[in-house]
Amino acid sequence: MKLHELRAPQGASRKAKRKGRGQATGLGTTAGRGMNGQNSRSGGGVKLGFEGGQMPLYRRLPKRGFTNRFAKKYSVINVSDLERFDNGTEVSLEELCNAGIIKQPEARLKVLGDGELSKKLTVKAAKFSKMAAEKIEGAGGKAEVI
Repeated sequence: MKLHELRAPQGASRKAKRKGRGQATGLGTTAGRGMNGQNSRSGGGVKLGFEGGQMPLYRRLPKRGFTNRFAKKYSVINVSDLERFDNGTEVSLEELCNAGIIKQPEARLKVLGDGELSKKLTVKAAKFSKMAAEKIEGAGGKAEVI
């Protein structure tokens, strides 16, 4: 069986009711909306979150938190992620994107010290943790801050 051969079982789906197509259908004239009121009119109804004039929930609850608009965003990787590169490679943010380690790159790269590194690499990043820099240089590589 293939995807295009799949069908819903008999009786599982019904045709949509055709409203407003004459009195004989049983859903003519008012089309199931009733006689009067806000919801019977076209474009009628209340906006999302409206509670009949009562102070809505989203206004009753206190505001929380703060977002710093000037915060610097970093793409973060660990030392263990660098193990897949060949010996003597120069690793930068572009290289990591091409290798698929970083999916959506931010403006800067930060390297953290989780894991082990056995290859001699030159890593170019905006920031290194103390442990990451030690592990990179301990393996014979360079940790260059750009």
